[in-house]
Amino acid sequence: MQTKLTLRLDEDLVRLAKAFARSSGKSVSRIVADYFALLGNENRNRDTTPAVRALRGALRGANEEDYGRYLEEKFL
Repeated sequence: MQTKLTLRLDEDLVRLAKAFARSSGKSVSRIVADYFALLGNENRNRDTTPAVRALRGALRGANEEDYGRYLEEKFL
């Protein structure tokens, strides 16, 4: 369940956050939620974002040979 949260921040910081959100293709709410999710990960790597965690295991079963073929097809 999602709920609303009101934050009071300096105007310049809000402008910076909105510009960053726009350039990253995310909402300010998503950026704040991702950051808060990091705070709750005391037992995990603190530098890992939710987006990076979602990619874990994506290359399972792949090897260097597969990756080499992929690069050749993509760039040659």
